[in-house]
Amino acid sequence: MKRVAITAKGRVQRVGYRDVVEEIARKLKITGFVENVKPYDVRIVAEGEDEHIDRFIKGLKINRFPIDVESVEVDFDDFTGEFEYFEIKRGEWGEEIAERLDTAGILLYRSVELGEGTLKVAERSAEFGEESVEIGKKMLEKQDETIDAIDRSKEEIVTEISALREDLR
Repeated sequence: MKRVAITAKGRVQRVGYRDVVEEIARKLKITGFVENVKPYDVRIVAEGEDEHIDRFIKGLKINRFPIDVESVEVDFDDFTGEFEYFEIKRGEWGEEIAERLDTAGILLYRSVELGEGTLKVAERSAEFGEESVEIGKKMLEKQDETIDAIDRSKEEIVTEISALREDLR
């Protein structure tokens, strides 16, 4: 069994990082806590099976919008067994609500940006579709011209073959 104290640095506050840490800990049956540390870091104290702690540490290095963990400082200590479960230590309720709203705002703005990007891609796809239709029409016109030329050639060949047969008789 291991105990570890971790400081996560980067964009880890006001982005839902503590919730993700708690979920990882729960899945790995790790006990302890996670909390914000002023001004920008997150502190994690965790205990569990050696293998689970190692997987836990690797799982904390998240670089998925809006979370961006730049570094994780890890200090090992003796296992104490003092925790029953893993929890998020929260600050003053008003600050916590503001953090949730900040996170929601970040995600909302990001979804709007992605939506605008998707709209641009859709518009460009529609342009390509229109261009493809025009190209298809031109190809059909060329195909019709080619078929007409082949039909005329067949008629000329049939006429010449008929003339040659007449000459041979």
